[in-house]
Amino acid sequence: MRVAMIGATGLVGSLAAPRLLAQGCRVDALLRRPSGLAHPGWREHVAPPDEWPAIVAALGPEAAVSALGTTMRKAGSEAAFRAVDLDMVVAFARAAAAAGARHMITVSSVGADPKSPNFYLRIKGEMETALAALGFERLDIFRPGLLRGPRGGERRLGERIGIALSPLVNPFLRGPLDRFAAIDADLVAAAIAAALRRSGGGVRRHGNREIGRLA
Repeated sequence: MRVAMIGATGLVGSLAAPRLLAQGCRVDALLRRPSGLAHPGWREHVAPPDEWPAIVAALGPEAAVSALGTTMRKAGSEAAFRAVDLDMVVAFARAAAAAGARHMITVSSVGADPKSPNFYLRIKGEMETALAALGFERLDIFRPGLLRGPRGGERRLGERIGIALSPLVNPFLRGPLDRFAAIDADLVAAAIAAALRRSGGGVRRHGNREIGRLA
């Protein structure tokens, strides 16, 4: 399967890309900087993000995966955050749909809601709504809780505290609350690879519980 991917060097993407390659996919990664990854099925397209849609149009992928995301700290402003987590993702997905991709997978967040008073969750919700309107045969939206994994200095203090406390807190987040539990990024990566093999159409949203079942 020919897969176009953005966010392939981020926390989830860097774990998902090797899994996609291992299951025989050809992965065309759109990057701002070279990754250094070498694999027969791996192709890098290093270019500014505003050139990515044209590259996707030329590739004609069968599926598209977005693990792209930034942090408010790294972005520096709400406008810059929106440009990455909403505008870049939607432009990529729109180009993939126009090029014939039938399946789209994206990483969002627990609590995503286009009407949320929280800016981060509102942007994620707007992204989900925009992708659902593009007419993919199948759209898988992953809504993990706090992601555990090597993200280094990009993490906010609150995230670092949440991850440190997650072994103590997670056992108490049961039933409907389990969607807020911290989750390993590698588990999300495994679920993305599994979703790419699934048939059937429609928009499918996967919280922590569904991610665990898929993985």
